[in-house]
Amino acid sequence: MVTAVTKVDILAIGVHPDDVELSCSGTILKHIQLGYTVGLLDLTLGELGTRGTKEIRTAEAISAATKMGVQFRYQLDLGDAFMQWNEDTLRQIIPIIRAARPRIVLLNAIHDRHPDHGKSSKIAADACFFSGLRMIKTTFQNEDQEAHRPEVVYHYIQDQYIKPDVIVDISDFINQKMEVIKCFKSQFYNPESTEPESAISGVDFLEVVLSKARLEGRAIGVSFGEGFTVDRPIGAEHLFLVK
Repeated sequence: MVTAVTKVDILAIGVHPDDVELSCSGTILKHIQLGYTVGLLDLTLGELGTRGTKEIRTAEAISAATKMGVQFRYQLDLGDAFMQWNEDTLRQIIPIIRAARPRIVLLNAIHDRHPDHGKSSKIAADACFFSGLRMIKTTFQNEDQEAHRPEVVYHYIQDQYIKPDVIVDISDFINQKMEVIKCFKSQFYNPESTEPESAISGVDFLEVVLSKARLEGRAIGVSFGEGFTVDRPIGAEHLFLVK
């Protein structure tokens, strides 16, 4: 698994390891098959998770990234639960965006049950904007960087339902998505586990993930989908490219 940040078409950012896999890995798998390159950025190590440890989560994250076939997975350590919008936080995220130079960025949900999701969504979206300001000087791996602003930022949908602005058909990738999610086995149902129960450790949780994908797929007339919100109008070359 390559951890060095390289130029990619899509950068998917999650505040916790497994956020991306649970919410938009089908979209990532589809775009990789279409020939686009994808990189991943975790803003924290998920060290405050109810189950497992940060070392276990990191090993699981690397396994999931390898299974997806992404170009890199880079992890920051900005503080699970305590990450704040401030200059220091932004200056750690901006260099990764500038190094990856993505056209598209995928971010956490704009609001959700877990406070970190909405909070990091705002922080990372602002970092995408500030990354385009040339007067903010950054270096990464001892090299000066040029400004770069992604063309568009999409927010994936997580635990709570948010009406999507766009839904990606992932029908051909749903089985692969579920296998990728299962890389985070420390987080999910295990009848032999002695660790505390969590919101995602129940026996039916993975079926809930499938049900959400079915619901979003049904909205556009396909078997499975993944929804996103976006804060600007979505353009199309012509109407027949829209499902």
